[in-house]
Amino acid sequence: MKAVKILLELFLMFAKIGLFTIGGGYAMIAIIEDAVVSQKKWMTHEEMMELLVIAESTPGPIAINCATYVGYRRKGIWGAAISTLGMVTPSLVIIYTISQFLDNFLEIGIIASAFHGIKVGVGIVIINAGLNMLKKVKKAALPRVLMVFGLIAMLTVNFLSLNISSIALMLTAGLISLAVFKVKGGMAE
Repeated sequence: MKAVKILLELFLMFAKIGLFTIGGGYAMIAIIEDAVVSQKKWMTHEEMMELLVIAESTPGPIAINCATYVGYRRKGIWGAAISTLGMVTPSLVIIYTISQFLDNFLEIGIIASAFHGIKVGVGIVIINAGLNMLKKVKKAALPRVLMVFGLIAMLTVNFLSLNISSIALMLTAGLISLAVFKVKGGMAE
């Protein structure tokens, strides 16, 4: 019975996050962290940061990857499946309902205007999540240097309209981190 209660708790928590968070996975990160770290205390902040790295590095939407991983940590395969189902069910139901009743949903003036305003709000939520994560990054030189160079590289790519994938930038940062880790590990041996 306790297992069913945990699975139900996972489903309801992620369904609530999926239902009430507008803006996609990055907007959900702060809400997932608050629920998992601050409210439920299922993970530490450091574990959540590691989860985000894994969730961002694996294929698929980051919020679903986070839900799957948290569910797996709490209750194995069943927890992963139930958490993922909880995260995607609200969106699936809403999109399906809209598609059944409204052919030209975004052509309705008030809906289109609302979505323009929501874009601004989502941008602010994502920036806030990024700043909160930035505050909690280790105060070591390497993460700061990688962050600054990554930001400069991404801004340069965007401003000059270069065709360089952000995945290539992330892989480069990962390789640099691995090289530094190997050098530091080699020194310690």
